[in-house]
Amino acid sequence: MIPQSLKLRNFLSYRQATLDFRGLHVACICGANGAGKSSLLEAIAWAVWGQGRAASDDDVIYQGALEAQVDYTFRYREQVYRIIRTRYRGQPSSLEFQIETPSGFQTLTQRGSRATQSLIQQHLKLDYETFINSAYLRQGRADEFMLKRPAERKQVLADLLNLDQYDRLSEQAKERSRQVRAEMEVLERGLEQIQQQLLQSDHLATERLTLETTLEQLTQQQQAHTAQVQALHIQQQQRQLGQQELQRHHHQAQQLQQDCQQLQQQLTTLQTQERSLQTILSQSDAIAQGYAHLQALQAQDVTLTQTFHTYQTLTAEHQQLQQQHQTAIAALQDQHHQVEAQLTSLVQQEQEMQQVLSKAGEIGDALERLRLARQQLQQLDRLQVQVAPLIQRRQQLQSQWERAQAHLQARLDAFNHQIQQLQLQEQRQPNLTQSAAELSTQLHYLEERRLYQQQVRDKGLERRNFMERLQADQRIYETQLAELDQKIQWLKRQAGPWLNDRSLNPSIEEELRSLQVDAQEAGRQACHDQGTPYQLEVADYPPCPLCDRPLDEQHGRVVLERHQADQAAILKRLWVVREQLSASEREIQVLRQEYRDLDYELANYGAMLERRGRLQEQLQGVVTVKTQLQELIAERDALARSLESGGYAAEWQEEWQEIDHTLSQLQYDDKNHALARGQVDRWRWAELRQAEIHSAQQRQIQLAQQRPLLEARRAQIDHDLQQHHQSLLYQQLQEVSDRLLQLGYDAPAHAAVKDAIRQNQGWQLRYQDLHQAQQQLPQIQQQRQQIEAEWQERSHRLQDVQQQIAQLSQQLDSTPDATEAIALLEYQLTEGRSQRDQHLAHLGRLQQQQQQLDDLINQRDRQQTEVQTLRRQYRVYQELAQACGKNGIQALMIENILPHLEAETNQLLGRLSAHQLHVQFITQRASKRSKRHAKLIDTLDILISDLQGTRPYETYSGGEAFRVNFAIRLALSRLLAQQSGTPLQMLIIDEGFGTQDAAGCERLVAAIQAIADDFACILAVTHMPHLKAAFQTRIEVQKQAQGSQIQLVL
Repeated sequence: MIPQSLKLRNFLSYRQATLDFRGLHVACICGANGAGKSSLLEAIAWAVWGQGRAASDDDVIYQGALEAQVDYTFRYREQVYRIIRTRYRGQPSSLEFQIETPSGFQTLTQRGSRATQSLIQQHLKLDYETFINSAYLRQGRADEFMLKRPAERKQVLADLLNLDQYDRLSEQAKERSRQVRAEMEVLERGLEQIQQQLLQSDHLATERLTLETTLEQLTQQQQAHTAQVQALHIQQQQRQLGQQELQRHHHQAQQLQQDCQQLQQQLTTLQTQERSLQTILSQSDAIAQGYAHLQALQAQDVTLTQTFHTYQTLTAEHQQLQQQHQTAIAALQDQHHQVEAQLTSLVQQEQEMQQVLSKAGEIGDALERLRLARQQLQQLDRLQVQVAPLIQRRQQLQSQWERAQAHLQARLDAFNHQIQQLQLQEQRQPNLTQSAAELSTQLHYLEERRLYQQQVRDKGLERRNFMERLQADQRIYETQLAELDQKIQWLKRQAGPWLNDRSLNPSIEEELRSLQVDAQEAGRQACHDQGTPYQLEVADYPPCPLCDRPLDEQHGRVVLERHQADQAAILKRLWVVREQLSASEREIQVLRQEYRDLDYELANYGAMLERRGRLQEQLQGVVTVKTQLQELIAERDALARSLESGGYAAEWQEEWQEIDHTLSQLQYDDKNHALARGQVDRWRWAELRQAEIHSAQQRQIQLAQQRPLLEARRAQIDHDLQQHHQSLLYQQLQEVSDRLLQLGYDAPAHAAVKDAIRQNQGWQLRYQDLHQAQQQLPQIQQQRQQIEAEWQERSHRLQDVQQQIAQLSQQLDSTPDATEAIALLEYQLTEGRSQRDQHLAHLGRLQQQQQQLDDLINQRDRQQTEVQTLRRQYRVYQELAQACGKNGIQALMIENILPHLEAETNQLLGRLSAHQLHVQFITQRASKRSKRHAKLIDTLDILISDLQGTRPYETYSGGEAFRVNFAIRLALSRLLAQQSGTPLQMLIIDEGFGTQDAAGCERLVAAIQAIADDFACILAVTHMPHLKAAFQTRIEVQKQAQGSQIQLVL
């Protein structure tokens, strides 16, 4: 990681600063204490990993600022990256990760800061702890690597060497072995099921043979039944034809019987008609006499009818003349009454006209007043014509002014409503701010809990890996115990009685008796877990397993005691491993429960993040609301002033004033105009009365002319009434009366003739019947003869048909009905066919099962081959998991690199201390138990020695301790620079010069210059002025009132 540029904003003591690293190789960051030198280096670590010396993330924000941001650009493996980390006070940090492309920086940021941080570490293959233990000697923490526990030192080396890839390979191999084992178990269970199914093959063959025999029998039976059904169908068809013929003859006989019956009925009817006609013909003389008397009466009736018609004509004429005479007299009387009424009315009208003419003077005065009122009204009408447009225009101006005022008032009301709404939203800001602060506090707490949850998970994984290493050690110890036990038994069998006569070492015997049972049980359990029996093949030992010489008493006892001592030691180790396994299992259970509790506690984390986003949007909206509120208040105030001053319609008000001035000059008043109209209406009656007087005068003249005419008319009517009996109408009436008397019509005689005609009317009908009988009798006799012949012919045919019916019935009685037999046989055929189909389906299933069994045999062969392949793969993956584990390749690589690290450290330390200090890395040491039971354990201890010998690290002075730490850290950095896994191309040395004397400082600077070619960038931090001259490039830091400032001196 080679730095290129660093931009700070409100970070620790910096308000705004930019540092370009391009072209810098070895540089000194100098300045007074507290100026902000270390803050530059803390900014790099905080930008990349989000960690630093600050206790809280808010502490990195400049005092009084709301946010802090670090923009860091660096080169790593020929690729340029950029990281921008921003922290808002009281809120989580935001992180951006970018990569440089030809078109500019392209984002690699993931969803969420944690995912982005994980992606950064995947690209750099370096975490914060590894960085501060190798490339970064932090201020006051140069002894970071030395103060760690041995296991932690080994983990740092593993991270620097990128050995976690072997952990992943080991986990993948374990996971793959578990998958292979699961697949193998599935296949083995499948093989067992296949074997169970293959046991049914013999039973299927027997059942198939039986089923085929049954099918053959059913087929033969079906064929026999089919032949019988066909024969019966032929017989039944012949019988059905006979039945149809019999039914046709029955129908023919029935039809003939119906025809005979109809002919018999027709014959009876004709005979009855013939007898009736002969009876009428026998009465022909009487009917002729009666019919002649009827014709004489009818002739007399015709004569009387003609006289009656003449009588009716004269009677009607007499009534009409009499009515006309009476009508004429009534008309003359009505005319006389009308003339009398007209004369009476004329006298009354003359009296009324005289009364009207008496008021002529009064009406003349009223007409004069009407004329004056109309003159005044005409003058006011002319003024109204001039005033009306002005009044209309003034009304238009008033309406426009009111609309403008209403529009402005509506806008003012709308502004007030919007202002009230915005003020309500603004009042929510404290609540939103408080809610956002509370939510940020909760999220900060949950972030810490998530980090703690990750630590719990990492701890659980570390415990699980530790248990796997313990289980591997347990299996190794159990294998060693089995081998030692066989060797001891072999020695006892081969040594002879000298071992049985004398007891061995009592302490060894006691330990063997106390631990033998537990070891055997643990061995059996371990072998059971591995799926192998508890046995070990005995090797062909030579006479002596140590020196290949014959065993005597002395050598046999020594060898046996040594084997027993080794056995006791292994049993002790096995007991310790089992105790550690039990403790680790309990710890894992506690960690799992704690992880579940934390997972439940973090269930609402996502929802709270979304809620915080909404609150931030609402707070941003409140800021916008403030701006809108100010603008609306300004517009509302301007509008209110315009309404108060009335200046929004100045041109309308000016025109309005001109119209009012013109109206005042014309002095027009609607009230006066209305009074003038009232006066005209008041005296308009005089015109009407004047017309009445004129009309009365004209009427009086007319009445004087009409009165003599009416009196003459009355005299003429009186004369006509006196001369009426001498009129022509009266003479015609007398003439018609005389003619009626001369006619002499007798109505009763005429009525008697009509009654006689009605009484003798039957002779006419009987005469008609006689005439028809004379014509119909020959026809009826001929029809009767034809029907008699047809009836005889139908009777003969009926006898023939009945004989044929008797013959057919006899034939059908001799042929039995086969319907039931056919139905029974067809039912048997259907049942047999159903049974045959069932047997065929069953046979098909058996054939399919046989085919499935054949397929199962092939599948069994394939699965057996697959099981063998999976067993080989399982063994390979087990060996890979163990080889790639902590105690495999990783331990071997650390063992191989430690000598190089030790040599590099001592080389640098020799240059720093004039070869007075020396370090040694110890990877194994004896346990702290008694020497008799001591065993070697894995460790990573660092021994420091000087001219006086090896002493603890704490007993060395500050200067000496810093040289040791510096040498180890430089050696780590150089060593990693030579490795391909994680090339650390940057070295940071923060202070440490203050603990050295002049010679020590010169050696430190010389060491830095010596290793400069191994690094692309080395930064040394110091506050000592005399060390500035030792570096050609300096980054001077000064603290000012506006924050720390940077100056690059080349």
